[in-house]
Amino acid sequence: MSNEVPIQNRVLLTFPQAAKYSGIGENKLRELAEREEFSNCILRNGNRKLIKRENLQDYLLDLDEI
Repeated sequence: MSNEVPIQNRVLLTFPQAAKYSGIGENKLRELAEREEFSNCILRNGNRKLIKRENLQDYLLDLDEI
């Protein structure tokens, strides 16, 4: 029995998980992470950046192109 939480139920995602979840490339997500308007999607844990899944979803739904 696996204890792994499905991506759609996670609160925070790594960049590879966020890429899989959103269909956007990992490099593009890392590029977005450097933008001020994307800052509410990022949680910093030391040097590590994690992506807030619900904020990512809301951010992407408001875009017409990326």
